[in-house]
Amino acid sequence: MTGIPAIGAALAVIGASYGIGKIGSAAMDAIARQPEAAKNIQMSMIIAAALVEGVALFGVVVALLQS
Repeated sequence: MTGIPAIGAALAVIGASYGIGKIGSAAMDAIARQPEAAKNIQMSMIIAAALVEGVALFGVVVALLQS
């Protein structure tokens, strides 16, 4: 059963990369529509990406501690 934690860690990383990609895509769309709000959008994007990355790191640590 040593492969199960690795699969869990991989799923956490895949989910985080998908989430960060969606955040980036939505931010680029929003900046294209409202260029004057770019600084606010970028700051919100960075905060959201950091939160997603934190949850993914937590998921990887928990998955790897199960081995």
